Amino acid sequence: MKIQGKMFMWLSVFLLVMAVVYGVWSKEPAGTTALFLAFGLSIMVGFYLGFTARRVDVGAQDNKEADVADDAGEVGFFSPHSWQPLALGVGGALAFLSVAIGWWLLYFSAPIIMVGLYGWVFEYYRGENRTQ
Repeated sequence: MKIQGKMFMWLSVFLLVMAVVYGVWSKEPAGTTALFLAFGLSIMVGFYLGFTARRVDVGAQDNKEADVADDAGEVGFFSPHSWQPLALGVGGALAFLSVAIGWWLLYFSAPIIMVGLYGWVFEYYRGENRTQ
């Protein structure tokens, strides 16, 4: 994670220089503000990655002598059979469609989103998968 933190810090330096150059040269407030906000976001991510890199074990990406196989292993747990993302996708699509059609469509999409979110959070607390 140390290398990713350095990359974001260098990106934030680049964005700061570009924001100043763009602001002075163009005198356009919207683009200048967007570049300064991108600088802020980049420095936050870089600081977080650098901060957490000091507290975790050294990863294979930080070792110059590492092979690809050194970083192999379990990445995390992903549910292989969940239907909840489908409900969230349908609810989100209806919610975004309500911007084009009419805000009344949110009355139908909000319950679908809530049911999908509730099901996704409590998926492994009930039913046949509660012991996983």
